[in-house]
Amino acid sequence: MSSFIKTVLIVGLGSIGRRHVGIIQSIFPKINIIVLRHKKYNSNDIKALGLYKCTTSVDEAIEFNPQAAIISNPPSKHIEIAKKLANKGINLLIEKPISNSSEGVQELIDICYQNKVILMTGYNMRFFPSLIEFKKQIHCKKIGKIYSIRSEVGQYLPNWRPESDYRCGVSAQQKLGGGALLELSHEIDYLSWIFGGISWVKSHVSKQSDLEVDVEDSAQVILGFKEVEGAVLTASLNIDFIRHDTTRRCYAIGEKGTLLWDGIKGQVEFFEKSSTHWEVLFSSSPDRDFTYTEEIKSFFSSVDTNKKPYISGEDGLKAVNIIKDIKESSNNNSIVFCK
Repeated sequence: MSSFIKTVLIVGLGSIGRRHVGIIQSIFPKINIIVLRHKKYNSNDIKALGLYKCTTSVDEAIEFNPQAAIISNPPSKHIEIAKKLANKGINLLIEKPISNSSEGVQELIDICYQNKVILMTGYNMRFFPSLIEFKKQIHCKKIGKIYSIRSEVGQYLPNWRPESDYRCGVSAQQKLGGGALLELSHEIDYLSWIFGGISWVKSHVSKQSDLEVDVEDSAQVILGFKEVEGAVLTASLNIDFIRHDTTRRCYAIGEKGTLLWDGIKGQVEFFEKSSTHWEVLFSSSPDRDFTYTEEIKSFFSSVDTNKKPYISGEDGLKAVNIIKDIKESSNNNSIVFCK
């Protein structure tokens, strides 16, 4: 049980908002849950979901005195609500991406510092045991000097949530903060988390398929990392909404062999120099709620101890800025140096 948090506000009650509600009810059953959403819920619905209150007014939500809020509405709405909450001293976990653009994000970060508010960005994949192990193997020099990185993620958008019309979802609509780059920005976050700061990008971003979306469904990106020992390390990154064989992988190719992280299998594999086969170094397949549960526990712990969150607001801003650079590179057919 969190010692400080008695009431938590969930902003947005789509699939991820409902997931957060269920997890908090499971692991922190004594915490009151308030939901802020644009649609009204009747009393029977509130009771069925086990909510303390449901409101359509941010001012009314603040009156219930939540100590923390999880913002899981469309990315284009994140910053507006987050600033109002931060100004009232309410700690924030904002689902990725932190926003659909960098506009207003630094202002939010500054408000949080001024009000001693915890601001965490919800890149829950950093809690995947297999990705944590992959990072560990990289940093303990399992493959020695790294020569290059290849990362790919793809899943056919209509299959993400088969029970709903993909055309109506956030992912498909530019005005809500959709698009392959923002929706699958986990890759940008974990690549910089594992391999260091990104210095420049070169990319091609496009809509390749006949999906009924007004956003990009594909991006091919070269990322240049900050120089290490005089060498330039690059990663090729492929992101898409069009791939039918759901894939999430990262290869790190080095002097002693190749490391593979397979996010679908939850495995880390090693192909040693001069070997003839892959060796499974680590395997873990937690249930779908695991990373979100760990994320919420980490956020609540930061609030309780007033310590910097595992994934900061600055991390969220960094990812959004890199996406901005990727789009600029594609539009101008040029290398863009990251700020």
